This record gives sequence, C-alpha cells and structure tokens, in this order.
Amino acid sequence: MKKTAPLFCLLVSISISLFSQSSDKLHKKAVLVDTHNDILSSAVLDGIDISKRIKEGHSDLVRWKEGGLDVQFFSVWTGEKARNKEGFFKDAEQEIDSLGILILKNPDRMTLARTYKEVKRGIRQDKLVSLIGVEGGHMIEDNLGKLQQLYDFGMRYMTLTWNNSTSWATSALDETKRGDSLTHKGLSDFGKQVVKKMNELGIIVDLSHVGEQTFYDAIATTTKPVMLSHSSVWTICPVFRNVKDEQIKAVAKNGGVICINFYSGFIDSNFNRKMDELEGTKGKQIKDSLKQYYDAAKMNEIWRQLFSAELEPVRPTLAQVADHIDYIVKLVGDDYAGIGSDFDGISSLPKGLDDVTSYPKITEELLKRGYSEKSIKKILGGNVLRVMKANFLH
Repeated sequence: MKKTAPLFCLLVSISISLFSQSSDKLHKKAVLVDTHNDILSSAVLDGIDISKRIKEGHSDLVRWKEGGLDVQFFSVWTGEKARNKEGFFKDAEQEIDSLGILILKNPDRMTLARTYKEVKRGIRQDKLVSLIGVEGGHMIEDNLGKLQQLYDFGMRYMTLTWNNSTSWATSALDETKRGDSLTHKGLSDFGKQVVKKMNELGIIVDLSHVGEQTFYDAIATTTKPVMLSHSSVWTICPVFRNVKDEQIKAVAKNGGVICINFYSGFIDSNFNRKMDELEGTKGKQIKDSLKQYYDAAKMNEIWRQLFSAELEPVRPTLAQVADHIDYIVKLVGDDYAGIGSDFDGISSLPKGLDDVTSYPKITEELLKRGYSEKSIKKILGGNVLRVMKANFLH
C-alpha cells in the first residue's frame, strides 16, 4: 500500500489537472452571454471608471475579460420614482448615454450591437459585445413613440414591468402582494399593442419580474420567442420572482429562454427565511440593544457587520445555482436555459460566484455533472443567441 498510495495520488492529481484544462478550454471556446447586469445604475452613472479593475462591485472590463464574457446585456434601470425631474424616459436616456460614452472610451475592448450580425462580428473581433436591455416598461411612459425611440437608441429587450406595475401590465410583486386589490391583472389592450410593437421592431419581450397573468397574456400575444433575463426556478425556491413549472413549459413551447438569476434569495429559500428574521423582530431587538451603547453611525456600521455575519452561513452554493439549470434541462431540455446573473444589482451572491471572474466555475460544474460540450455551449450563450436571431430584424 505504501508504494501504490503515492501513485494513486499522482493519478488523481493528473486527472484533476486534465479535467481543469478541459473545462478551461471549453469555457474559452464557448460564447458566454449574460443577459442582465446592473453596472450602469450601480456604478457608471456615479462616474466610477469600470475600464480598469475596481475594488467595488462585481464587474469591470478587466474582470469581464478574465471571466471569459463575450456578450453582455446592460440593464437600464430606474425605480418607482424617477431620478430626473423629466421622468422615467429621461432616466433611461441618461443610462444609455452613459454606456455609449463608456464604449467610445474603450473602442478596442467594447462594441455596441444593434443587429445579430453585429453581435457575431463583435464576438469575432474579441470585443465585449454590449447590448441594451431596459428593465421596466414604465420607462416608455405609456407611449409607443417612446418605445420606438428607445429602440432607435439601441434597446434590444424590454422587461415589461419591474417590481412596479404599469397602467398596462401587472408585476409579479403586485400580483403576489396586492392580488385582489388590483384594478386589473395582466396585459391591457394597450399592453398587447406594446408586445406586438416590440415584435415588429425586433425587441425581445422580457418576462422577468412580470406577474403570472401578464406572463401568460404576453405568451399568447407574442409571435417571437421570449426571454426571462434574470429569473430562477420556483419549485426549488418558491419566491414571487421565480417561475413555475407550467411557465417553464410555456417558454419552451414558445422557443424562448430562461436565464438563471444568481441572487442568493432566488436560489435558496433558507436565505430568505434568515433575511425575514433579520428584517423582523430579531433584527429590531439587536438594533435596539446597540442603540444603548453607540451613536447612529457606529450602530449602523456594527449592524451591517452583524447582518452579513448572520447571512454568511445560509448563502447558497455554486452547485445550487447549477441545480436550477439542471431543473429546467430535465423538465424541458437543454435549449431553454441561460445565464442572467444580475451582477451589480443584487446584495448577496452564492459562495463561489463572488464576481464576474467566476463564470468558468459554472462550466466546470456542468462538466462535472456530465453535461456534453454541446449542451454547455447552449446554456452559456447559444440559447440566447438563438432567441436574439429570431427577434432581431437583421
């Protein structure tokens, strides 16, 4: 045994090394598409230069390159209250301009794509192919003309709602929390016009964030494949933002794609239970006890540290993210899953997925699970590319 043990260890070491090399090679060969990143609203608008490596946040041009990212949909987001006095549309225009300036400053590293041909060309040029996704139909301000303008600016998907409903579409949050008090559920006649206009222009209909009634109304209205740009599986983690089995089947029937969100609370319900606890009575008791000894600034600093420490043990793992991909593949096949991380838009990430340099770990995990190279290429980007091609006009 003493003579064979070192040989066994050597063989194991060689096997691990070869597997790692195989995984790295596949990751570099595949086209990696991430359908949702909030870096524009979380950093770029504040003047943070993401062309160099930064300590804050999850993303920058250096780390994207290290993670092997080829195509990024940049989320254009604004909340229920507009940042600009002119309104939501102005907010969207401002963020789109900020992306344009970033690309102008980095022409050798980034390119804006408006057509499928431009996406493919940018990939061949080894640039970060940048696309615009508007997260929330409230930014068109009930105006089809403004939908057209956002398309002209470069928008290539629009999420019909964010957490806030519009006059023409209800959100998942509102359908879940407000339910019977809503004056209407789903798409209004104008909402159906919006979906039809998006099909006509070549804008992908994004159904993340929308309520179930809006989801099914949109599926019934669209003539093109849909996308869920950053949603996970309800059966594994039953929260309002995740999608149920029948919705997954409907997306597959439509030929669309569901891109898995990395937020800890959408991956594992245990994280949500701990969050509820800390934001409820227990958290209040801890804060009240701290007030006895510290001023407000110090108390908040200590509370943030305690909050993070309490959540750390219940952060899900990279393997649990892969479980969501697995679930979709086993339910409807490998043509309908993708990656929609929500990097820079979420407060907690699974262990092993701390920033955009972690993408290769997903490839490695899928290989470990026995996925073929063909399937992995579909999940990493091929499925989203197919949906782009089916929607974009050129």
